[in-house]
Amino acid sequence: MIKAVSKTDIGRLRQLNQDFVFTSVYPLGALDNLFLVADGMGGHRAGDYASKCTIETVIEMCSKSKGKKLVSAITDAITEANSRVRRKAMEDSNMIGMGTTLVLATIEDNILTVANVGDSRLYVMSDDGIRQITRDHSLVEEMIRMGGIDRNSARNHPDKNIITRAIGASSNVNVDFFEVELKDGDVIFMCSDGLSNMIEDDDIYEITQNADDLEDAATKLVDTANENGGKDNISVVLVKYEVK
Repeated sequence: MIKAVSKTDIGRLRQLNQDFVFTSVYPLGALDNLFLVADGMGGHRAGDYASKCTIETVIEMCSKSKGKKLVSAITDAITEANSRVRRKAMEDSNMIGMGTTLVLATIEDNILTVANVGDSRLYVMSDDGIRQITRDHSLVEEMIRMGGIDRNSARNHPDKNIITRAIGASSNVNVDFFEVELKDGDVIFMCSDGLSNMIEDDDIYEITQNADDLEDAATKLVDTANENGGKDNISVVLVKYEVK
């Protein structure tokens, strides 16, 4: 059994919410279920368009993917989203340079498949704690991998918001894939950086563990991100995996 909730909030400082989320516990084409978080970037309404177009395109393409292999279905959907965002930017000069992150998850039997472009994140929480599955496509993350800075310094680095991959950024989109074997009771946590920049991982885990249910956890996570500054749009998707 899979339960899912999602929540998105404009935050305290932004004039527009450029995040989009989507959850379906029901099949779409080759996928048994689908969970998405996108965080748009660009000028007025451009980031909003990029994230919305990407979410809608992925849903549409996945719905038509029956008979395809899982990774191929996801890759084709993200590739088409990239093409549509870029095509719109070429048609409208106000949208040049727009793009969006995307983190996607789907569960088949007890295997979680994750696709990621950008710095929106996916974690898995269990009785053992919280672990980040995705790897940020950001300048700061590259600096950490090269040994230039440590992870504690990275949290407040002035270049933290510079991402190195995005849907719409180039003609070819490079997608990272991950597979995770789930255990009964595991909770999948997906978010935009408006949440992960505002709450430490250990606090995310504590809030979720102490919540009454997924809905309560999502509300408390968004509220805490706002209480801590709410500097960006805030989005969260929580999915609980339970063996039938």
